[in-house]
Amino acid sequence: MTPSRLSIAIALVSSTTTFAVPAFSQPAQLNELVVTAKGYEADTLETASALEKLAADQVAAAETAGDLFRGKPGLAVQGDGGAWGGNPVIRGLKKESVVMLVDGVRLNSAQPQGAIASLAAMSLLDSVEVVKGPGSVQHGTGALGGAINLRTPEATFSETEEVHGRLSGSTGTVDSSLAGRALVKLSSKDHGLVLGAAVKDVDDYETPAGNVDKSGYRSESLLAKYAYRLSDDQKLTLNLQKHEDRDVWYPGSAKTGPGGNGTLIIHSPKQTRTLTELGYEGSIGPGTLEASIYQQNVERQIRAFWDFKDRNQVWNDVSFDTDGAKAQYRMPLGNAHLVTVGLEAWEMTADPARFTYNPPMSNTAMSNSPFRDGEIQSQGVFVQDDIATGNWNIQFGARYDKVTGDARVVGNGPGARTTGLESSAETLSWSTGAIYNVSAMVNPFISVGTAYRAPDMRERFEDASRGDGYFHKGNPQLDPEKSTSAEIGLKGRGRFGEYQLAAFYTRIDDYIAGRVTGANNPANNLPIKQTENLDEVTIYGAEVGFITPLEAMNAKAPSIDIDGSLTWLRGENKQDNEQLYQMPAPELTLGVGQQSRPGFNWHGQVRAVAEQDRTADTFSNNTETSTPGYATVDITLGWNFDSIGDMNKLKVTLEGNNLLDKQYRAHLTDGEVLSPGRGLIARLESSF
Repeated sequence: MTPSRLSIAIALVSSTTTFAVPAFSQPAQLNELVVTAKGYEADTLETASALEKLAADQVAAAETAGDLFRGKPGLAVQGDGGAWGGNPVIRGLKKESVVMLVDGVRLNSAQPQGAIASLAAMSLLDSVEVVKGPGSVQHGTGALGGAINLRTPEATFSETEEVHGRLSGSTGTVDSSLAGRALVKLSSKDHGLVLGAAVKDVDDYETPAGNVDKSGYRSESLLAKYAYRLSDDQKLTLNLQKHEDRDVWYPGSAKTGPGGNGTLIIHSPKQTRTLTELGYEGSIGPGTLEASIYQQNVERQIRAFWDFKDRNQVWNDVSFDTDGAKAQYRMPLGNAHLVTVGLEAWEMTADPARFTYNPPMSNTAMSNSPFRDGEIQSQGVFVQDDIATGNWNIQFGARYDKVTGDARVVGNGPGARTTGLESSAETLSWSTGAIYNVSAMVNPFISVGTAYRAPDMRERFEDASRGDGYFHKGNPQLDPEKSTSAEIGLKGRGRFGEYQLAAFYTRIDDYIAGRVTGANNPANNLPIKQTENLDEVTIYGAEVGFITPLEAMNAKAPSIDIDGSLTWLRGENKQDNEQLYQMPAPELTLGVGQQSRPGFNWHGQVRAVAEQDRTADTFSNNTETSTPGYATVDITLGWNFDSIGDMNKLKVTLEGNNLLDKQYRAHLTDGEVLSPGRGLIARLESSF
C-alpha cells in the first residue's frame, strides 16, 4: 500500500471508528488498531504516545506473557528468579506503577511475590497492547508508567453459522517443557461463542552453570466468552476466565535459614485467578454506551520451605477479591469532536491467614498475619475529548479519583495497631497530546500529562518478613505518588516499513519505595525495609523501534526485513542523590529475516545489553549489585503450509534461543539466579 493510499485508509478508519454506531460484524482491519490508549478502537497513527501491539503467537505456548516484553523498545522484564514470573517494566517503572489488564479488567496488584502478568495464559491471548506514559485518565491509580492490556479473542457475529478454531503445541529442551492449546470460535447472526483451554508443564531450566533447582511449574487455563445480539446495534457479553498454577517456586527468594541453618525458599503450591464479567454495548441516543460489572478473585498459597527442618516454616493463604463496575459513553459533537465520559469503581479486599513456627526450631505454630480485613476502594470519573481537524488529531482528558485504604488490624502481639490505619486521597489527573499526519510515514507527536498511584495493600499494611530476606514495615499514611511526564516522538507506517521513536521525561513526587534502614527487627533479627515516600525521582530516556523491507529501498533486493530496537534511560533518586533502584540497562536489538509468508520463514536476532554499574548503593544499603553486559543470539526457522484438509493454515517452527550458551544474569532478576542457557523450542500451530 502506498503512503497516499495508507493515509486515505487511516482517514476512513478514523471516521468510522470514531463517529459510527457499533458494528458487530467482523471488520476488515486495514491498520494497526488498539483499544487501550483511548478506550475505543483507534489506529496507532492517531494516538499521540508511543504504543506497542505485540502478537501473542510470537512466543511458544510454554512461555509466559512476560517473555513478550523482552527486547522491545522502552520495555524490560523483572524476573522472580524462576521460569514462571516475568513482570513487565515500562520505562523503568515496575508492576506497581503499571496498570495490568486482561480484556480491559484490572488485575489485582497486591501480590507480594511473583509476576502479575503470569496470572493469564499466554497461549489464549490474541494480542498484547502496551501504552507507554501516563495513563491515569483512562485507567486511574497505578498508571504512571503506562498500561498493558492482555486481550483474548472476542466473541463475534456472522450472517451464516461459522466454526473456526486454532490448535497449537510446543516442547522445549532448556526446561523439558510441554504445552498445548485449543480454541474454538462459533458464530451466527445473533450468537457468538469462544471456548479455549491451555495446559503446560515446565521443569527446572538449564543455565550454562547447571540447572536452576525448583524453577519449574504446572498450569492450566480455561476461557469462555459469549455475545448475544439484542438488536442491530446492541449486545450483551459474558466473559469467564480461570487460570491455575501449581507447584511454583521462586529460586530468587532463597536465603539462609534461621540460625544460619539451611535455606529458606518461597513457593506457591497453588494460585488461582478467576474472572466473571457481564457487559453491555450499544447505541443510546447520539452516542455509544459500554458498561460492565465484574468480580475477580486471586487466591494464593504462599509457603516458606526450610530444608533444614524439611517443612514449610511459614505458610500463608490469602484471597484478593475485587468487585468492580465501569462505564463509558462516547458521543460525537459535530464533525470534529468525540467526547467520552466515564465512570469506574472497584473494591479489593484481602484477609491473609499466616502461620509461623516460633521459635523457629520448635513445633509450635503461631499466627502472625501481616494484617487482617484489609480493603482498598477506588471511585473515579473522567472526561476525554478527541479532536480530528485537518491533519491534526488532538486529545484532552481529565479525571478525578478518590482512593481509600483501611484494615481492621496490622501486625501482631503487643505491637499490633488498630487505629490510624484508614487514609483517603483525592487526585486530579490530566493529559493532552497532539499528532500531525504529514504523511503515512511521517507523524510527529507530543504529549504532556500527569498520573498518580495510591499505595497498594502491601505497602500500607504489611508488617512481616518476606522472601527477599527483609522484614517489611508498611505505612498506612503514605501519600500517593504523583507524576508529570512529557514525551515527543515520531512514527509512521507504509511501504517503507514501520518505525517509532520517542524521547521522554518523567518526574515523580512522593515516590513509594522500601528503604533498607540498616536496623534489624528484634523479633527475628531480619534487616528492616521501611516503606516510605521519597522526595522526588526523575526518569528520562529515549527509545527506537523499526522494521523495514529491503525491497522498499531497492526493487531488486530480496524480500528480507530488517528490524531493531534501542532503549536508553536514566533514573535519579534526588533524595539520596544517586541512581534510582533497579533501573534497566541500555540495550540494543538487531534482527533480519523473512516472516509471515507462505513457505519457508526465518528470523535471526542479536540482543545486546550493556553493563549496569549505576546502582542505588545508599538506598539499598549496598544490596544492589552491578551486572556485566552480555549479548545473546536467537534464530527462528519455520514453514507455513497451505491448506491441508480442513486446516486453513499449518505452521511448523523451530526456535533456537541463546545459541552461544551465554552465561549471564539480567539486572532486574531477583537473587543471583542466572538466565536460561542454549535451548530449542519446537512448535506446531494450525487453524481451521
